[in-house]
Amino acid sequence: MTGQRWQICPSLSADSMAQRVGPNISTLLVQLLHNRGVTDPAQFEPFLAADERLTHDPRYLPDIDRAVTRVLRALLGDELIAVYGDFDADGITAAVLLVEGIKQLGGRVISYIPHRLDEGHGLNSAAMKSLREQGVSLIITVDCGITGVSEVEEGQGMGLDIVVTDHHVPLGIIPSAVAAIDPKRLDSVYPFCELAGVGVAYKLLQALFRATGRDGGWDRFMDLVALGTVVDMVPLLGENRYLAKRGIEYLNQSQRPGVRELVLSAGLEMGSIDSDSISYALGPRLNASGRMDHAVTSYELLTTTSHEQARELAAVLEKRNVERQKLTAEGLARAREILCHEGVEKPLLVVGGADYPPGVAGVIAGRLVDEFYRPVIVLNFDGDSVRGSARSIPEFDIICAFTECEELLTRYGGHAQAAGFLTPKANLEKVHQRLLEIATRELAEVDLRPSLVIDAIIPLSAVGKETFKIISRLAPFGQSNESPTFLSQKVKVVDFRTVGGSGKHLKMKLRDGQVVWDAIAFDLGDRQPTSYIDIVYNLEMDNWNGREQLRLNILDFLPLA
Repeated sequence: MTGQRWQICPSLSADSMAQRVGPNISTLLVQLLHNRGVTDPAQFEPFLAADERLTHDPRYLPDIDRAVTRVLRALLGDELIAVYGDFDADGITAAVLLVEGIKQLGGRVISYIPHRLDEGHGLNSAAMKSLREQGVSLIITVDCGITGVSEVEEGQGMGLDIVVTDHHVPLGIIPSAVAAIDPKRLDSVYPFCELAGVGVAYKLLQALFRATGRDGGWDRFMDLVALGTVVDMVPLLGENRYLAKRGIEYLNQSQRPGVRELVLSAGLEMGSIDSDSISYALGPRLNASGRMDHAVTSYELLTTTSHEQARELAAVLEKRNVERQKLTAEGLARAREILCHEGVEKPLLVVGGADYPPGVAGVIAGRLVDEFYRPVIVLNFDGDSVRGSARSIPEFDIICAFTECEELLTRYGGHAQAAGFLTPKANLEKVHQRLLEIATRELAEVDLRPSLVIDAIIPLSAVGKETFKIISRLAPFGQSNESPTFLSQKVKVVDFRTVGGSGKHLKMKLRDGQVVWDAIAFDLGDRQPTSYIDIVYNLEMDNWNGREQLRLNILDFLPLA
């Protein structure tokens, strides 16, 4: 018996379908678009083309004019500008983009990437003081700053002007910066609020280029935009869809030595990079430096012009990523054992201690959410303070929950499903209890089992190359636009066997009528299929020894009596 909820998207009525089907729009494609919120036939072509029609004028962003004016003044006055980033792939790519872009405009600019453990996310006093002593008069934040109300005020007291660019959820008060650019501000009229941090930085650069009479030229940074956008798991809908698709095209042709060496180190090939390659191969390596040591390694990789240095830095990231995987596996096993011993029936799970490094705490929390389908907080104890890394489920807005506890927290920030906080150890029990009460209230009517969204029920005999062509039109895939998932019922199991270490996976041959498919079921090696099964799957292209072949990627199956 499966432990997942199968949620089948409602089929469109015959009338609705008839109104939407067109010359290049099949009934299946209409259903898939509908499931992704694209319901107006006028939206079909722009969504599928993923071109400039999905983009918006940066002038709609809050405070963008103030930011452009202040940066132009800095350029004219030959002021030293600091781009203040974050230690994840989104913040790193955003910092590289803005530093290189401002240099192209003739500006004097340096970067600053804080240390995850020593400094934490966002602006801090020591860093701002150091930058001021180096002669910096203007700081531009990327992927941080919108919750740093007191820090911005402190920086201004040091004689610094600060322009904030961010995409995290603002708190009740907007920092009194020269400009605070964030599409999630309540007063923002920007038509799309889900840009990544690198996306917001890109829009500022676009506005700066236009203000200096450059009608274009910003496209050369789109490889960075694709990396940061996909890795940060923002919804790949709307403008992000264009940025990711166009950016991946640039990424595949990137001349950055660091990108090319990173691709090689990950066992991939230039020209064949897609959103999955970024999510599961390039992204973890870029993030590994900030998780295990200092993110400046990834920054240097993306900015170096030396192939030799790029090769050395990529090797360092490869080593860091292996270390990160080991720490994650150990922490995950430890957390799982503790939670299973304490019971996982509570609507919110909390685990942690001194042996859960902050660099992997969020990754561990995310894996536990996938397994137990509850919001999870992984704690790290550091002296008299406690850091919490939280991941959540769609039904529970973790940042709103933190807001209800804000008087107990030193600071907090993030998104609805990924956030963090810092609190005195003395407050931890109260914070835990309050969050548990909130989760109990908000999740009272929610079935806390992982859900598997199914796009359509299709006979397996009807699936083929044409189906794959239709699916491919929806790429790039990612958050909120996952690869389509289908249900085929009463499929004959011709053969099956376990594969992988300890028989972790299940390999099957399945038949429906005269059609026979190869199928792989990852992490389902402990499940026993019967002669006939119902299967939920993605359709994917398997590349093996230079031979391409369609196969079924089984996500779940139900044995039939």
